[in-house]
Amino acid sequence: RRPPAVICYICGREYGTKSISIHEPQCLKKWHQENDLLPKHLRRLEPKKPEVSPIQAKGFYDLDSLNEAAWISAQKQLVPCDICGRTFLPDRLIVHQQSCKPK
Repeated sequence: RRPPAVICYICGREYGTKSISIHEPQCLKKWHQENDLLPKHLRRLEPKKPEVSPIQAKGFYDLDSLNEAAWISAQKQLVPCDICGRTFLPDRLIVHQQSCKPK
């Protein structure tokens, strides 16, 4: 059985419950650096960490709900290609559009 994993709300990758708190600030810093390099029309607003309410009064979070909210947040960072409609992270869209051809 795999150890529990938490999805990063910025990049959508899985991390261990202990390492996610180390990863997120670094990921957000990298996101800002990459976002600042994009053409203005591809720049995005900073992703916000999803808020998931603790289960009842127990004070812990439902990992599945937390991961689903994080996955949705990460997917909102994707930008559709004007030519084919596929979605990419903004920095990868530029690379994709160099070889994308209309059908």
